[in-house]
Amino acid sequence: MIIDSHQHFWKYDPVKHSWINDEMAVIRKSFMPEDLKLVYAENGVDGCVAVQADQSLDETDFLLGLAKENEFIRGVVGWVDFRSGDVEEQLEKYNSEEKIKGYRHIVQGEPDHNFLLRSDFLRGIGMLEKFNSTYDILIFPHQLGASLEFVRRFPKQKFVIDHLAKPYIKDGYFDGWAVLMKELAKHENVYCKLSGMITEADYHSWTAQQIEPYMNLVLEAFGTDRLLYGSDWPVCLVAGDYARVKSLVTDFIGDLSQDEQSDIMGNNAQEFYNL
Repeated sequence: MIIDSHQHFWKYDPVKHSWINDEMAVIRKSFMPEDLKLVYAENGVDGCVAVQADQSLDETDFLLGLAKENEFIRGVVGWVDFRSGDVEEQLEKYNSEEKIKGYRHIVQGEPDHNFLLRSDFLRGIGMLEKFNSTYDILIFPHQLGASLEFVRRFPKQKFVIDHLAKPYIKDGYFDGWAVLMKELAKHENVYCKLSGMITEADYHSWTAQQIEPYMNLVLEAFGTDRLLYGSDWPVCLVAGDYARVKSLVTDFIGDLSQDEQSDIMGNNAQEFYNL
């Protein structure tokens, strides 16, 4: 059972998706379940978790609508405004939706390095445990310090770090990122996605050898029971096709036991997101 723990859908809108710059022009179009279904058939993937790419309740509703129509979308990571006074009502509303599994905020886009530690945001995150909801941590390496303080506040909340916290693979930066990732991994409620790596390397000339040190670090730190395979489709298409993304991970874990490989490629996602 292979579960892709991280992918996106969108109906392309140049304003809403203005983050797609000229270098990423290949994904300036719509990506919908019918497109991904073909990709999964070619690559032996059984199901996925659809993750928000826009910060609106409309986005959450859009993904839940797609999940109801497509059985292979096993879960949804949506968005609510954690800073809002009525965040509990928002979470209550979505709690009745079977396929909502968790939430994410695009913290990497926040200019405040300590955004995760804002009192209004912390108050909202504190509501998640009541609803048995997960939280995806989307950050850049310079926000790892705040993330460490953040997860310490919520020892029972299930967290997963998206894209290895986006290390600067293209520039070869490693040590500072590695130290803080090891610290985060000491918290057993924190998981990590093996996803989004090729787009942090050089789009056109990345190699598995360049990325392996980063994968090795998280494998050693989190172990095989807290790593989740994710493709970051369709964003990954700016630097490679789906088969290359998947084989980057499957080749890397090829020497592990069959059970350990199965955990990383699907079982851990099922357990973490309660699919």
